[in-house]
Amino acid sequence: MASVHSSNEDLDTKEMDDSQGGPYIHKVGVPPKQKLFKEFTNTVKETFFSDDPLRSFKHQPKSRKLVLGMQAIFPILEWGRNYNLSKFRGDLIAGLTIASLCIPQDIGYAKLANLAPQYGLYSSFVPPLIYAVMGSSRDIAIGPVAVVSLLLGTLLRNEIDYTTNPEDYLRLAFTATFFAGITQATLGILRLGFLIDFLSHAAIVGFMGGAAITIALQQLKGFLGIKKFTKKTDIISVLTSVFDSAHHGWNWQTIVIGASFLTFLIVAKYIGKKNKKFFWVPAIAPLISVVLSTFFVYITRADKQGVEIVRHIEKGINPSSVKQIFFTGDYVAKGFKIGVVAGMIALTEAIAIGRTFAAMKDYQLDGNKEMVAMGTMNIFGSFTSCYVATGSFSRSAVNYMAGCQTAVSNIIMSIVVFLTLQFITPLFKYTPNAILAAIIISAVINLIDFQAAILIWKIDKFDFVACMGAFFGVIFASVEIGLLIAVSISFAKILLQVTRPRTALLGKIPSTTVYRNIQQYPEATKVPGVMIVRVDSAIYFSNSNYIKERILRWLADEEEQLKAAYLPNIEFLIVEMSPVTDIDTSGIHALEELHRSLQKRDIQLVLANPGPVVINKLHASHVANLIGEDRIFLTVAEAVSSCSPKLVEEA
Repeated sequence: MASVHSSNEDLDTKEMDDSQGGPYIHKVGVPPKQKLFKEFTNTVKETFFSDDPLRSFKHQPKSRKLVLGMQAIFPILEWGRNYNLSKFRGDLIAGLTIASLCIPQDIGYAKLANLAPQYGLYSSFVPPLIYAVMGSSRDIAIGPVAVVSLLLGTLLRNEIDYTTNPEDYLRLAFTATFFAGITQATLGILRLGFLIDFLSHAAIVGFMGGAAITIALQQLKGFLGIKKFTKKTDIISVLTSVFDSAHHGWNWQTIVIGASFLTFLIVAKYIGKKNKKFFWVPAIAPLISVVLSTFFVYITRADKQGVEIVRHIEKGINPSSVKQIFFTGDYVAKGFKIGVVAGMIALTEAIAIGRTFAAMKDYQLDGNKEMVAMGTMNIFGSFTSCYVATGSFSRSAVNYMAGCQTAVSNIIMSIVVFLTLQFITPLFKYTPNAILAAIIISAVINLIDFQAAILIWKIDKFDFVACMGAFFGVIFASVEIGLLIAVSISFAKILLQVTRPRTALLGKIPSTTVYRNIQQYPEATKVPGVMIVRVDSAIYFSNSNYIKERILRWLADEEEQLKAAYLPNIEFLIVEMSPVTDIDTSGIHALEELHRSLQKRDIQLVLANPGPVVINKLHASHVANLIGEDRIFLTVAEAVSSCSPKLVEEA
């Protein structure tokens, strides 16, 4: 009853002037104070548990809670109960389709990471099995991807030369994969998934586009049959290396093979895009290309004419690599650094893909569960000779188009890869490197998203700067420099928005009591003797001084205009605080300083609609008393009617 009585008091109204029949002016409600511990727990809950993951556990018996807990860790136990033959048919077709796409891609992507071809296949065997048990996405297809392979290869090569020390290079790759998995799982367990959102969409578009061009340029070595090729990844070094070897290093047979099958792959992709019924054409085209080109090289013995071939892929399933991971020594820190970077990029790509297809099929994707699943599969992957695996957009799109129903499609793909490793790998001996280059080039073309870049330009020029910064950083410097630029510009944008929030002058919309930005609504009229400013941000130490100075600058500009037009001076400055969600100590001091500055000019500071957090802090700091509780109003209209009653009567 006491709390109800308190709430009623807060909602009391005071009559401005009964004798004049004036309007009622509402007091701004002050919410009841929360206990410190309750306030802290609410903040923690909203920060880390905003999705209320324990909701399903409420009011359940212990046995049921145990079942729900197991289902939370292993989602297959939940959807597996309703699995049937109809769903299996869809998963079987999808699994076989993505397997036909992943096998040639995996061999090529392993080369991007400077690893032997079998390691790409290993990474499409164990990780998808673990993800199928722990992942919450029905559509994502797991395996090596081009961007992460290139990033991992570049970072590893900076530490160890894979040509002179291949054993330590491989060990460092497994170590980086282990720490990538630890990073991903830790983010999920500690519910820190929001950290990956610090890499903006614009920066990702630029980074992916730059990485796609870099990957395509790297394939010119295999595509043109060049034997001596630069180890640098920037466009200047690569093109210099290509043209320097033009007179003596290109192999025309290799070029014919590569160009012919690249044309075939692009046409297949075009057919699939034009008619959705033929989605399987671009999916199976890479495998057809590998089979035909391998057969062609074998019967013509083109390898004797200088056509580079794969030569040897290790037969058999993944050997254990636990003892090869660096747990001590100098390479541990290097492996950790590379793993964190590769893990974050892999996670960003996988979550983006998972959310895209979840939205298309209208189901919820638990980001934190995804991180734990991704992390677990990469940890186990590092123990079984795999390098960093994640969600592949091209394979996931094919998986979706092929009618996958659950993560069983990943299991089907793993089984096909297992059979390939056990029985078929010797047949890839005569596969030309040119066909692998053509497959990778055709796969990464889709990563260059012109439409997204154009849209970014139209929507936000600063985002476009971030996009282009990441893009040019990758192609003119290196993958890691491009990534650093992408992250730096994303953080710079956040800092700029926090430290330089928007403010606006408000005017009255004719025939209403609504006050809006006069730039957005030119017909809005200013109130004589009153200046109304809206602050569009929380007021913190990082921006409090800027907000105070910006308001005073608005005031100085307004007074100059009034003086030039011989109009009355400003008597009241109303600060519309609806968008101000919070205020800290520095913000409180800024309001006090603003109040003192205005007093010296005989101008009264008025506040309109401070939120519950802000009004609590204004009362706790006694700033409400300093300004005057009769100068804090529920709406701008009430503030204006109190400050300029004659104008209201005229209106």
